[in-house]
Amino acid sequence: MTQQTAKPSFINHSARCTHRFPNGRRCRLYATNASPNFCPAHAPLPANQPEPAEIASTLTANLDDFTSAAQINDFLSRLLLLLAQDKISTRRAAVLAYITNQLLRTLPAIAKEENREETTIIFDMPGPDRDKVAPPEPAYADVRT
Repeated sequence: MTQQTAKPSFINHSARCTHRFPNGRRCRLYATNASPNFCPAHAPLPANQPEPAEIASTLTANLDDFTSAAQINDFLSRLLLLLAQDKISTRRAAVLAYITNQLLRTLPAIAKEENREETTIIFDMPGPDRDKVAPPEPAYADVRT
């Protein structure tokens, strides 16, 4: 499949790739749906990728720490939106989702640790009464037909 180029009459058309060459000319190919600003040839270029600081600020805005399931849910929903907008790679999203899964799994242990009472050890606890005879086992009749 070949990429279509824009006609000279549509040089400033908004559907075109916004990549600029070193001489200042604009790319003549059409932008794709996956990357609305760039054609398939220019979308993967490092200069056309969103800044990591921008992505980090989008993901962690108004999140102090990840000590509640609601905050982790908020983070995952933002991660999903960035992935749907193609601003973050699938691989990076999978790693971040795995890390948040691990955080979510530790929340019950943290809550249990915070609510734990001091353990008391009893040194003179009486042992089991071994002199007592166990009650006899009931005899089952072997019924065969």
